[in-house]
Amino acid sequence: MTILALETSCDETSAAVVRDGRILSNVVSSQVGLHSEYGGVVPELAAREHLKNLLPVARAALSEAGAQTGQLDAVAATQGPGLPTALLIGFKAAQAIAFVLRKPFIGIHHHEAHLYSPWIHGNPPATDFSNFQPNVSLIVSGGHTLLVLVEAELKHRVLGSTADDAAGECFDKTGKLMGLAYPAGPEIDRLAESGNPKAFDFPRPLLHDATDDFSFSGLKTSVRYFLHDYPKLLDDTQKIHDLCASIQAAIVEVLVTKTIRAAKRNRVRCVTASGGVTCNRVLRRELEQVCKHEGFTLRLAEKDLCTDNAAMIGILAGRKLLHKMPATDLDAEIQPGWVLA
Repeated sequence: MTILALETSCDETSAAVVRDGRILSNVVSSQVGLHSEYGGVVPELAAREHLKNLLPVARAALSEAGAQTGQLDAVAATQGPGLPTALLIGFKAAQAIAFVLRKPFIGIHHHEAHLYSPWIHGNPPATDFSNFQPNVSLIVSGGHTLLVLVEAELKHRVLGSTADDAAGECFDKTGKLMGLAYPAGPEIDRLAESGNPKAFDFPRPLLHDATDDFSFSGLKTSVRYFLHDYPKLLDDTQKIHDLCASIQAAIVEVLVTKTIRAAKRNRVRCVTASGGVTCNRVLRRELEQVCKHEGFTLRLAEKDLCTDNAAMIGILAGRKLLHKMPATDLDAEIQPGWVLA
């Protein structure tokens, strides 16, 4: 089964061709440079870029895979959540392609696709569900932070979510307070490598809360007040590195502690992590160390599959078709606020 998948939920235009669980191509056109001067994603600009880039990206994905449109068995696209104007571009294009080819169309929940990206490995990348285990999955990105219990393939239950600012949003907003360019998360990761994570003591929101929910607005506010009280700190390069390391340490401790606690409580022995913030080196190292100590199996999404990409959309669409799940109506609409159930 060969599937063309499209992803345009935010500021990456992506197309992928997936065949029988193998990723034949995964082309991504990023808009980071376009939005950096505004300190965040501008929805109207994102939509215009998707309109400009979608056709070349889709053609490149088909060419790289050595596939023709006539060989496609299905078409998939992100249905939500995401920016409405951005989602529309990929979703409606995929519906049109499916209509013209008279092939099944599958609308995919972006977060559900993230749940299965840690199971994609190898060269060429392919899924391996023969060793699938029930797991607690951490999805952590700029807009969302979720803990999900995946009891079986295509069967999951959300344990906790973001009450306010997501982890990635906290990275970007605290970075902006320090004068770092958007997106600040990768730059904080880089600067923190030569910083002291214990230099400054910032709060760990909801760390000891009984729920699996997350909240990072308090940490962001704490950093704001700290910089207000110590404005000259930003004139010292080493202090900036220490500040980055300290902020990062607070975020990572919350993410790792709550993930492991949820895994223990739900009696699973496997932990997975995906989403853009999973590219963070300290988060990956801490998860690896704690899982090794606790005897958990850890599966981290490959870095190029952590950020928004069409490959994971195609992979999940393929699994849904394999399990005889119904196709999506060709007159279905996007779901910008779609909550993972």
